[in-house]
Amino acid sequence: MVFPIDLKKYVPLAFVLDEEKLSEERLRLLADNVRLVRDSLVFFTALANVKGLGGHTGGAYDIVPEVLIVDGFMKGTGTVHPVHFDEAGHRVAIQYAMAVLNGYQPAEWLLHYREFGHGLYGHPERDERHGVFFSSGRLGHLWSYVNGVAEADRAKTVVMFGSDGSQMEGDNAEAARYAVARGLSVKLFIDDNDVTISGHPSTYMQGFDVARTLAGQGLTVSVGDGEDLQGLYGRIRQALLASGPVAVVNKRPMAVGVPGIEGSPKGHDVIAVDLAIAYLRQRGLTEAVAMLENQAAAKDSRTYLGSSRETGKVRDDFGKVVCELLDTMDRPEEKVLVVDSDLEGSCGLHHIRKKFPQLYVHGGIMERNNYSVAAGFGSEPGRQGIFGTFSAFLEMVVSEITMARLNNANVLAHFSHAGIDDMADNTCHFGINNFFADNAVAEGDRTRLYFPADVLQLRAMLKAVFFEPGLRFLFSTRSATPCLLDEGGEKLYGGSYVFTPGRDEIVRQGADGWVVSYGEMTYRCLDAVMQLRRQGLEVGLINKPTLNVIDEESLAMVGPSPFVLVVESQNVKTGLGARYGGWLLERGLHPRYACLGTARIGRGGIAEQLPNQGLEVENIIDRILSLT
Repeated sequence: MVFPIDLKKYVPLAFVLDEEKLSEERLRLLADNVRLVRDSLVFFTALANVKGLGGHTGGAYDIVPEVLIVDGFMKGTGTVHPVHFDEAGHRVAIQYAMAVLNGYQPAEWLLHYREFGHGLYGHPERDERHGVFFSSGRLGHLWSYVNGVAEADRAKTVVMFGSDGSQMEGDNAEAARYAVARGLSVKLFIDDNDVTISGHPSTYMQGFDVARTLAGQGLTVSVGDGEDLQGLYGRIRQALLASGPVAVVNKRPMAVGVPGIEGSPKGHDVIAVDLAIAYLRQRGLTEAVAMLENQAAAKDSRTYLGSSRETGKVRDDFGKVVCELLDTMDRPEEKVLVVDSDLEGSCGLHHIRKKFPQLYVHGGIMERNNYSVAAGFGSEPGRQGIFGTFSAFLEMVVSEITMARLNNANVLAHFSHAGIDDMADNTCHFGINNFFADNAVAEGDRTRLYFPADVLQLRAMLKAVFFEPGLRFLFSTRSATPCLLDEGGEKLYGGSYVFTPGRDEIVRQGADGWVVSYGEMTYRCLDAVMQLRRQGLEVGLINKPTLNVIDEESLAMVGPSPFVLVVESQNVKTGLGARYGGWLLERGLHPRYACLGTARIGRGGIAEQLPNQGLEVENIIDRILSLT
């Protein structure tokens, strides 16, 4: 399949620092290059959307002018470290485009953006073969690393592309102070489009100004129109000529010139296919339009034994159920504070914002602050903070969790996107270290980790734990999950079901051994167990929705059995499997024991991530059979 936009029209440009101003001809060539690259980005990110792979368009599209100018100085001067570092890893599409334009890959490689096994992951992961020379993904985590590169390569200038959103992260304040104190030749090129997922920072975070913040840290700052190519060239040139750290802040609407998403938070994610088609058709790119129109979306129609055909998203229902519980309270705004970290739609918190705006805070991209604010609000009996973000980002707030616990805070934290299912964003966004939240000493600890198996168990779980004191962590997967069914085909957690914190639950009885699981892996384990029953093997299944509490009765039941297999999508080094075997041994119980979990880096894609880890139903069956 041929890439439908002719990237051979791209004219490589080399700039030298003595060139104060671009000639009209070179300015025209630069403008043509910008349009070509932007057209390509709109196309191949939309192609991923057709395939159901998601992605991000607007941020990558925005920074094309500064990337191409900086690339020109890399080629023309020999004084710029030859890596396009970017602290906003979701803008990775421009990294892949540059890998093609700089000869590392053919144009057709871009047709596989975010697909499994092609190296075009949802965030950059260092792979020099593919023309990607750094890893990033978690916003605001790269500048200090870039400072270290600058320390090692004092003879050259090191560049980093940033954004007003990523600059909200507190790590950047430390990095700025270090760069200034050390006089590092680090140059930041920041896309200031006043857009994050939650909306416009100028509205929800009044007082925040990235240029003033950086100037206050001691950087030299230049602010200008990012779409004025001549002016942008001049400001980048001056930054490269200047000594010490410099920030070039470029103002523009997000996805400028793209109808339907320009200036809108909709531009953060992948462009809607119909909008991409309209844009490309207007640009006369008929072959690209045809490819989008003729690309069939992949559909997963698989059903699982023991589970319902219909599915639901626990991560979304979290907010709906919380709203129902808030409805039962008098003056809930005096007792509850909800602090979002720019992921309200991913964590279900948008439902709370819409119904209870008086107790809702747009906290911006500041996870450490936001968790601690929730903890501080919940520092007295009868009050609690509610916090939400991606499960992968739990690692960022471990210290804050410790201090919240020591202050006897009451926090209900929802960490969505746990595990690896549906994670085209790839390894940096794997939520596989959830057990890090349980980092307290054992004495008197009230911390509880919960992972419901489906939306019905979530409902019962929240009703049981919402008003409990202490730190409660609730995890959910990105993907939708079916509802578990009992032996009679009825929904296991429907009807009169009541959730009991700390109690393991028997999903299926078994005499030949036990599988222990939780969360989104439970229905897959149930399918495996039921397939084996047809072969005459009576394997039992336990759902452990309270992850960090030992159920002595359950252990006493499974311990004398022939085998125990723990199945989870968490890190094999830090998950339940690493604990459960020890619990058995401590009690003198010695079944054949094994665990399955995440052990490999990601390879992109959606449904392919679990099989890549050996966590599909067939893998579970094989492992059970190896233990019998």
